Amino acid sequence: MSTTQSERLRALLEPLVVTAGLELEGVTLSAAGRRRQLQVVVDAEEGVDLDAMAEVSRAISQALDDSDVMGDTEYLLEVSSPGTDRPLTEPRHFRRNVGRLVKLQLKERGELIARIMTVDDTGLDLEVPGVKGRKPKPARAEFEEITRARVEVEFSRKADGEAGADAGAEDADLPEDGTDGSDSDDIDESTEEA
Repeated sequence: MSTTQSERLRALLEPLVVTAGLELEGVTLSAAGRRRQLQVVVDAEEGVDLDAMAEVSRAISQALDDSDVMGDTEYLLEVSSPGTDRPLTEPRHFRRNVGRLVKLQLKERGELIARIMTVDDTGLDLEVPGVKGRKPKPARAEFEEITRARVEVEFSRKADGEAGADAGAEDADLPEDGTDGSDSDDIDESTEEA
């Protein structure tokens, strides 16, 4: 996708997304066989529900149909929210993940796996999980020293807040009934064909 087309798409879509109470996280246009695929990633402070996703998807589809930004070539529109594997790049991404375990790549200190405790304007207050029987240690990472960051999947976590033996992984957030909480009707993305 050319810079000009990317800028035009963002200029067209961002006001629609903001009007829906969401944030535009990314726009990607790629080849998909004889047609193209336009992926639009949206998010919100408290997450994106299916109704909001469907509403913004319809608004984006209509705006694309009414404009010439996609040209005459067929395209597939996919509107989704970011998954847990997306990189954390903005302070708001870290704020949304307070309490979760993250893997940080730091310029001088290398890799650090720690739990986000608080986020302020300049960085993160962290808690580095202790080795069996040891208490977690506080740490600090400034945004300017973070080169990469992702949420880690946690499959078990002690009730007192200490990371369990599987401290390298993200909180699965399973319901109390022990199910995985999935419901075949709960799809976190909307796909339309133009």
